This record gives sequence, C-alpha cells and structure tokens, in this order.
Amino acid sequence: MFLFQLRNELWKLFGKKRTYIGFLIFVLGQTLIVMLFRFAAGPGRQMTRLLELNGFSAQEYISTLTVATFMLFPIAYLLLPLFVSLVGGDFVAKEAEDGTLRMILARPVTRLRLLGVKWAAGAVFALFLSLALGVTGLTLAALGFHWGGLFVANPGEPFSVFGPTAGWHHYVAAHLMLSFKAVTIMSLAFMFSCFNVKPATATILALSFVFVNSILQNIPYFSDFTPWFLTYHLDLWRQMFTQPVPWWKIFQSLSLLAGFNLTFFVTGATAFFLRDIKT
Repeated sequence: MFLFQLRNELWKLFGKKRTYIGFLIFVLGQTLIVMLFRFAAGPGRQMTRLLELNGFSAQEYISTLTVATFMLFPIAYLLLPLFVSLVGGDFVAKEAEDGTLRMILARPVTRLRLLGVKWAAGAVFALFLSLALGVTGLTLAALGFHWGGLFVANPGEPFSVFGPTAGWHHYVAAHLMLSFKAVTIMSLAFMFSCFNVKPATATILALSFVFVNSILQNIPYFSDFTPWFLTYHLDLWRQMFTQPVPWWKIFQSLSLLAGFNLTFFVTGATAFFLRDIKT
C-alpha cells in the first residue's frame, strides 16, 4: 500500500509543470557554460596554463569529463539547493494552502503515513535531479569536447588529475554523493513545510538556513567550528575529487546527514501532528 501511495504521489509531483523548472534551468545553464568554455578564449587559456605549468598535457585533460565537472561546482552550490527547496517546501504547505489537505486526511490514512509518502517522493525527486545534472552535463560537454582524463581544480584544495576510467568513476561517485546533499536540503524545506506557513516561506527559510551556514563556514575566524556547520557535510561530494579519497570523512558526513534527515523529519512531523488542520 505504501508503494502504491508513493506511486500516486510521484505521479502527482511529476505531473506539475513547475517540477521541471529545475531540469530546464540546469540545461540552459550548462549549455551557456559549455558555449563560453568552447568559444571564449579566457577559460580554456587559464586552464591550459595551469595544466602546462604543472607538467600535464592540456589536450589530454581539457575533456568532456573536465568540462562537465567544471560546470558542476556553481550549479551544485547555487541552483541545486534552490530547486530541491522549492519542491520540498511545497509538499505539505501547498496542500494546506490549496485546501486539499483536509480532504486527504479525511481518508483512512495516518498523518505519519502521509508525511512518509511525501518525504519519500521528495527523496526520489532529489535523487533524480542530482543524477540528471550529471547526465545532462556529460552529454552537453561531449558535444564540444573529446573524451579524456579528468582535471579538477577543487576550490580551496590542491587540484587533482585522473585518467579517463578513474575520472569516470570519480564523476559518477560524486553525483551519487551529491544526491545526499539534495535529499538533506529537501528534508529541511519539507520540515518547514509541515509548519503553518506558506510554501514560499518554507522555501525561503530552508535556503536561508543553508546560506547562513555557508557564510559562517567561510569566515576565516570561525575555521575551528567548520565541522559543526551543515554545509560542511553537505559538500561531501567534493571529497570524491581528491587524491586519495578521504573515506573516513565521507562516512562521517553520511552518518551525520542521516541524523539531520531524521531530525528534520521528526521535527516536521511533530509540528504537523500538533496542527489543527480543520481551522
């Protein structure tokens, strides 16, 4: 029965036009970045200089994988949180705003079951959005660049280089880890959506929480507190591009993100259970 209800929730979610806004903006943004990288001299020249100064062949490493990864960083930091928050903030608050929540709860379904189905649908959307980001980025980059090694200039860390096969493995693993970031931000917006607020308010609260964490994390004077910020663990996908991969950091962040997701769901469910839907 849970799977049947989840199927219906996914059908309703993907039946809305606004669900596809994120996918469309991703494609448009990636297309613009690929065109600038391909036809503007600046980005390619700077990357070529950096590679050659360190003894690497620019022809080998300015490739499909490199350009697709280059596009990933700004989109994962700015656009991905926005679109998963938009969806997460709609799940409960939009139903309450439209007046359909009372009709749903009139059926023989518990509030916990209802929230569980909606959260699961949001997690599926976040996973699908993260993987679609990787597929579209690789596809668009392949139209203008050859297949080769992977060069990653990880912000704040030494650059990394991988062969074509190893680069592909790291690229896929990074997007799988990125899905945990997307699910966690969706859970945060979902929690606010369970409160008695408008959908836009839930989205803004979630984004504000993430961006404030990011701002505090990047203040040099707060460097001792870095592991305490949510965004530090949301960026675990970046660790897949380092050499060697710090698996202990990744497993630590995964366990903490699981705790964050559980906390967000329990907090949202508690607020939802205390609400009087009839008023």
